[in-house]
Amino acid sequence: MNLLDKEILLVDKPAGLSSFAVVARIRRVLTEQVRTRAISQGLTPPKRAKVGHAGTLDPFATGLLICLLGSGTKKASDFLKLDKKYEATICLGKTSTTGDVEGEISDVSNDAPEISEVKAAVESFKGEILQKVPAYSAVKIEGKRAYDLARKGVEVEMPTRKVQIYDIVVVSYEWPELKISCHVSSGTYIRALGEDIGAKLGVGGYLTELRRTQIGEYKVSDAVELSELGIID
Repeated sequence: MNLLDKEILLVDKPAGLSSFAVVARIRRVLTEQVRTRAISQGLTPPKRAKVGHAGTLDPFATGLLICLLGSGTKKASDFLKLDKKYEATICLGKTSTTGDVEGEISDVSNDAPEISEVKAAVESFKGEILQKVPAYSAVKIEGKRAYDLARKGVEVEMPTRKVQIYDIVVVSYEWPELKISCHVSSGTYIRALGEDIGAKLGVGGYLTELRRTQIGEYKVSDAVELSELGIID
């Protein structure tokens, strides 16, 4: 795919790669294309092209990652406050130190809630809620990333913030697996939402899958896979 002169590239991020890793791979492809064009025009090729992203996704997560190319990197702030839509799978009955599959898993309960209880718990989060920022997040605490402190075993009081859950529904439920879809404001942590739902039910919970399907009006159905860019991992 020709990336020259593109400012925005919608990518369907695969599981297992960090957002930074995706950006790095796209940067290599774009740099090669820019260098090839510069040489063909008798110009001095740049050392590397500019590529960034407009909102990170955890490595285990998949879905829409908005990548900004060239002069588009100056527009990152345009995407910061956009609403987002996600599909998530929560494993109930257990907790994780990170709120997802990458942490240490602990058993909590084998008492499976009824579907009516699950729906009531999930729907109770609709509206404006106060959410505690996860310890394993990129938020800076006294100048240091929270996840760096957490990995070193340093305990800190994480801040809370108001977020908006515009819509949240149960897609399916078969103990211990609960699938939900949600439409949320910028700044909402779906890992924290999964943990809070588990806590509300009294059985614990953590995310096993997370997929971002939309950011503002940008949809994952319009995104490209890395293989379409000639990137294979």
